[in-house]
Amino acid sequence: MQISEYIPALATVRSFLDITLVFIIVYVVLKLLRGTRAVPTIVGIVILALLYWLAVAQDLATLEFVLRSAVFYIGVMIIVLFQSEIRQALIYFGNRLRFPFVRQSANRRGDTVYDEIVLAATTLSAAKTGALMVIERGVGLRNFIDAGVQLDAHLSYDLLVTLFDPSTPLHDGAVIISQERVAAASCFLPLTKNPGISRELGTRHRAAIGITEASDAISVTVSEETGMISFTVNGEIKRNLDSKQLRTLLLDSIEAPILRAHEKKAETTGATEIGETKTA
Repeated sequence: MQISEYIPALATVRSFLDITLVFIIVYVVLKLLRGTRAVPTIVGIVILALLYWLAVAQDLATLEFVLRSAVFYIGVMIIVLFQSEIRQALIYFGNRLRFPFVRQSANRRGDTVYDEIVLAATTLSAAKTGALMVIERGVGLRNFIDAGVQLDAHLSYDLLVTLFDPSTPLHDGAVIISQERVAAASCFLPLTKNPGISRELGTRHRAAIGITEASDAISVTVSEETGMISFTVNGEIKRNLDSKQLRTLLLDSIEAPILRAHEKKAETTGATEIGETKTA
């Protein structure tokens, strides 16, 4: 059989791979844009594209010239308007293409870290003391840490409660936790620009949402008015949580993939040992 006979099959496989990759990219982008402010703008861009197609098909020279001239400005407008969405999409792809051992080393934390955060959030909630704790994951938050008051202190319940005490000078702003340490306090974060956010949410909650839109960090918020505990990840906020629910969300957001991998490895090792014992 000659090599030329393989060319049609090879071209078919290449075309299938090409279409599959495009489909995956479009699907992921649409999934990321669903429910955001980008949807109406994309609809407007599609309408302009249809108008341009109509102008070309019907030989509308003036309309075609205007729309062709606007293509460059539309590209600039997309970059300016959707910079947060573009950043979130790049973070999404980056996290999923990262090697497993890099993910584990960046996300591994002890269980005591969650206990300290949950206990502090519960205490602050009971006292109706406002708080915002941001936990760094894969994407570094060095810009926000440098802009705050740098501490690099051991993470503990006492430190967190003290930092958010209204009588202390560092209570205003967010505390950023990085690598099991309190990296900085009194940090000011970007506010979300999502128009769909409830008007009931104040500046603290909007900052909690904004930092999770600009990075892959997660945040824990305590309302000063109601004492309600909230958890935010990927721009989505879950409110009115108790200590058990909060700890579960923290574990699921950071440790779950690692724990599942370790459990699977342990099961495999145990099965191998049992097999060796029976063989012996």
